[in-house]
Amino acid sequence: MTGGGLVLATLLASAVEFVEALTIVLAMGTTREWRSTWFGVGAALALLTVITAIAGYALLTWMPETLLQLVVGTLLLIFGLQWLRKAILRASGLKAVHDEEETFRQEREAARAAGGERRLGLDWFAFVVSFKGVFLEGLEIVFIVITFGTNADSIGLAAVGAAAGGVLVLGAGIALHRPLSRVPENTIKFAVGLLLSTFGLFWSIEGLGVFTPGNDAIEWPGGDAALLALLAMWGLLAWGAVRVLSPRAEAA
Repeated sequence: MTGGGLVLATLLASAVEFVEALTIVLAMGTTREWRSTWFGVGAALALLTVITAIAGYALLTWMPETLLQLVVGTLLLIFGLQWLRKAILRASGLKAVHDEEETFRQEREAARAAGGERRLGLDWFAFVVSFKGVFLEGLEIVFIVITFGTNADSIGLAAVGAAAGGVLVLGAGIALHRPLSRVPENTIKFAVGLLLSTFGLFWSIEGLGVFTPGNDAIEWPGGDAALLALLAMWGLLAWGAVRVLSPRAEAA
């Protein structure tokens, strides 16, 4: 159960971030030049791979398992609730839904207005913007891969989920040659927020065992099956929040 949830969470989370990164890459490639854009993408992916490997190894090697569960679970819970909050506000109408077409237009205008500086044989604007876009969006994916992977003792499995999300998004973007504006981004963020909050609460409670004499993880009733109950709880709370906030959005 944790393995399937691990792959699903990292796949969905990476898909959302890759959609936003793809918009920037397409804008730079179609407006400036593809060679410099791909160099920026490649440099960002290489750096993200190194960060993932080093941080994952450090956490697994230096931190006791129960403390790792507490720290990582708490971080995941905070991160998941942030995603869930934004998704609830957008679903209720209190916050505008992210518009990839508008972002694409703005990025292309900025690319056209930029100068033509070249360094190391590359269009420096296209290289820097594509590098920054992929790196910043990728950092969130790295965070999820490391936290999920270390706590589930399978960074490789988490990385597989993230890579699958990237392949799906990039493949669709290359085939269509346009931003993926029809992807139900908020629905995916809603799902990811629910999954992160569920696993975060599950692991943080287990990690409270670090304060017991034996430092053993606290066991949930039913084991991993408790994840389903927690997921249902967060889902009901989110659904209730949308129902409460929707009339306020209509009134506004």
